[in-house]
Amino acid sequence: MDGTTTSLAEWSGDVVLIVNVASRCGLAPQYATLERMQKEYGPRGFTVLGFPSNQFLQELSSNEAVLEFCSLTYGVTFPVLDRVRVNGRHTHPLYVELKKTPDDDGKAGRVTWNFEKFLVLPDGTVRRFRPHTVPDDPAIVGLIEANLPR
Repeated sequence: MDGTTTSLAEWSGDVVLIVNVASRCGLAPQYATLERMQKEYGPRGFTVLGFPSNQFLQELSSNEAVLEFCSLTYGVTFPVLDRVRVNGRHTHPLYVELKKTPDDDGKAGRVTWNFEKFLVLPDGTVRRFRPHTVPDDPAIVGLIEANLPR
C-alpha cells in the first residue's frame, strides 16, 4: 500500500496465509484473529498477507483509509498490500493462480466473498478455505503448526 513493489519470494520458505480483506464486511472481525495468529506464529516463519478488495463493494475508498481502519480498529501489524481485483477480467495475477486451487469440497474458481483464505506452505502447496472458515479453524492451525520452518 505504500507504493513499493514486493514479491512472494520475500516469504519463500515460510507459511503464508493470503486473505482478501474488506473493512466494511461483516467478517471484518476476522482481522483480530489474523493479527493474533501473526503475533503467535510470526516469529516462527508465518505471515498473513492482507489484500483489500472492493469486488463485493465492502472496502473503503482509499489505501490510506484501509490502513487507518486496520491500524486503529484491529492493531494490524501484518502486511496489508495494495487493493486488488480477485475476480473478473482484471483479476490480479496472484489471484488468477490461487483460484486454481480447489477447496476441501473440490471446488476451484471464483472467490466467493471477502476473507477467503489461501494457505501457502513452504513446499508451494496451496490450501483453500472459504470465507466463513475462521482463521484459527483447527484445519488451518494444524497445517500452520505442521509446516512452520522454525
